[in-house]
Amino acid sequence: MEHPSRRGVLGGAIAVAAVAATGGTAWAKPGPAETETPALWREFKATPYTHPQVPYIARAGAFSGTRRLPRRKVVVNVRDYGAVPDGTRDAAPAINRALADAGRRGGGTVVVPPGEYRVDGIIRIAHDNVVLRGAGSSRTTLRATKNLTELIGPYGSRYGGDKSSWSWAGGLIWLCPQTRWESLTTAIRAKAWPFEGWTGNKRDEWRTLTPVHPATRGDRTLEVRDTTHLHKGDLVLLRLADDADHTLLEHMAGGGAGAEAYTWDDKTKLTSYVPYEWPVRLTSVKKSTVTLERPLPLDVREEWDPRLTTHVKALTGAGVEGLTLEAVETPQSPHLLDKGYNGVTFQCAYDCWADDIVVRHVDNGFGLVSASACTLRRTRVAGRGAHHPYFCREGSHDNLVEDFTIDERTVPAPSGTQLHGINVEGLSSYNVWSRGTMRMGTFDSHRGMPFANVRTDITIENNGRHGGDASAGPLFGARFTHWNIRVTNERAGLTKIDGLAPYSATVGINEVREFDQIDVPDFPGDLHSRLELYGTTNKVHPRNLHEAQRDLRP
Repeated sequence: MEHPSRRGVLGGAIAVAAVAATGGTAWAKPGPAETETPALWREFKATPYTHPQVPYIARAGAFSGTRRLPRRKVVVNVRDYGAVPDGTRDAAPAINRALADAGRRGGGTVVVPPGEYRVDGIIRIAHDNVVLRGAGSSRTTLRATKNLTELIGPYGSRYGGDKSSWSWAGGLIWLCPQTRWESLTTAIRAKAWPFEGWTGNKRDEWRTLTPVHPATRGDRTLEVRDTTHLHKGDLVLLRLADDADHTLLEHMAGGGAGAEAYTWDDKTKLTSYVPYEWPVRLTSVKKSTVTLERPLPLDVREEWDPRLTTHVKALTGAGVEGLTLEAVETPQSPHLLDKGYNGVTFQCAYDCWADDIVVRHVDNGFGLVSASACTLRRTRVAGRGAHHPYFCREGSHDNLVEDFTIDERTVPAPSGTQLHGINVEGLSSYNVWSRGTMRMGTFDSHRGMPFANVRTDITIENNGRHGGDASAGPLFGARFTHWNIRVTNERAGLTKIDGLAPYSATVGINEVREFDQIDVPDFPGDLHSRLELYGTTNKVHPRNLHEAQRDLRP
């Protein structure tokens, strides 16, 4: 597979034209254009950590957003464990043995030489510092023959109904720590539908390390009561609980009259996502202070019982590179009834990554489920069409998805199916989607009030629809930013958000109009959102908000 260059098509302008022979849309590289710097950028540079509409996302991604991912030493080759690239014999047991052996050795790269490998089971990356590396997405292919329902069992929803949670969970390549994977799959087989995140199936697997004193969004040094159990390099959770008046949720929505007037009590799915749990690594521990790897995502107030806590063991330093995962081609399932032909999913993972990965004929492409500080680079969703090409949920934070592509589906969508796009939900925050080409889908929110997320330098054929139960609450919280967006079919839905998202920004988007799914704001009154350089294409400077912020880092 040939990927576009860093500043090629993915960063290109779109020529929107009727193509007489096909009725299609022309996708073209940009010509020269004058640029203009919006006021929002000048304001942000003056107050980067506390701007009311634009979030600080310069450290999104693995290892604080490093441009160069680790290159682990090769320790084993799957051929030595019995994997044969003939496309007929099940290679999953051999690949998993090789991965487990690399884990026992303390990490390293597991090589999958060129060829086609049949896999009848889940490929599990469950140990720190282990990387599964093919010879490139055009040279190494894993052909998956079974789905997650066959391999693990039916997976219902903890919120009831007859939905399949494989519609938004799990992967045929699944990066998840061993003990967490075992507890999840044990609960699924027992039909005790679990919470999926950092504190276990019932959200009770944590203990307090120290209470935290009040602080302000953007601070990196916190005063704490006790550092006895804290050490430099520790990965901890910042835990913020809501109060009876829901002032934490109001704060995530930007505060003010609109958030105060909103009815929170009946949003039972949304309130189940609280407490807010934010994983972060400690870079310094002194007598009564700690320094964080990233700035605080929210204020820390006494009424939210702030504390640093433990969590289930995380998967760290692991990755998957240079391969295609192709599921057996089956018709897409009716909406919310996916069987689990899913691609690559990161769960309870931190500082992990995917690079040069294609998934084809999948129900759901790339998943971030209670995953933080992960990088997905040069990824592509292709084939017969997916429900969620990308999903980011269950409190996933600080992730970076860059140089990504969603191809147009190769077969018509069956009746009763649904297409979303790049999804974010469930109080997920400070995630970035950068330099993307979306030949189908939308900027999806499944409610659950995600906040402080950025989509930048993306071309989109905006033909998907968003989902989300009413009980999950608002589509957006504060500080959502869409920056330099090129909409080829001129549909506004969820791309131009100045009339929907509180304390948010839409900057540098071509003219669009409302049709198909049309939304109204969740919060009453003035949203305090900003719209700049509307009706322009590639005129905004800087062109890519994430790259520009990263260049400002001290």
